[in-house]
Amino acid sequence: MTNQDLEQLKYPIGTFEFPDTITDQHIKDWILVLEQFPIRLEALVKYLSKEQLDTVYRPGGWTIRQVVHHVADSHHHSYTRFKWALTEDKPIIKAYNEADWAELHDSKHAPIQMSLEHIKAIHYKLVYLLKGLNNEDLKKSFMHPETGSEVLLSYNIGNYAWHSNHHYAHIENLLKRKGWLYD
Repeated sequence: MTNQDLEQLKYPIGTFEFPDTITDQHIKDWILVLEQFPIRLEALVKYLSKEQLDTVYRPGGWTIRQVVHHVADSHHHSYTRFKWALTEDKPIIKAYNEADWAELHDSKHAPIQMSLEHIKAIHYKLVYLLKGLNNEDLKKSFMHPETGSEVLLSYNIGNYAWHSNHHYAHIENLLKRKGWLYD
């Protein structure tokens, strides 16, 4: 496998590209992705067997099970970061080591249904929150301790819409390669 092939497996939809100018339509489109994602993800993975769930989506990557649990963990963190940024002045958020979290017992062995339900709940709350934001709210931000960067909430909405589609594509592409995708 070439480096280019591995990169395509790693970033099947490319990396997140933040537009120079954020429009109301960008925000609406990103929120729609977040709103629809839990149902799309569940439909994609709900009939997979244990063996399929424990298949890595790329060499050196996570299993489908780990990806589903990772999305639940990551999007939970994101929701909390939105709340901090809306209630504090540029708070420094708590980073976490996603690779280490993916190796924990729950990420490697727990039924995915618990994370699918968690994703539904957190996205329901997140989307409700995001739909109520105004332009001033979208300019609020948090500080990321690892990068030292200020993250605008408008950026974070787009980034998590991308994150949803990114991991969905990991799973969908694996299912296509294996012939496991059913309509």
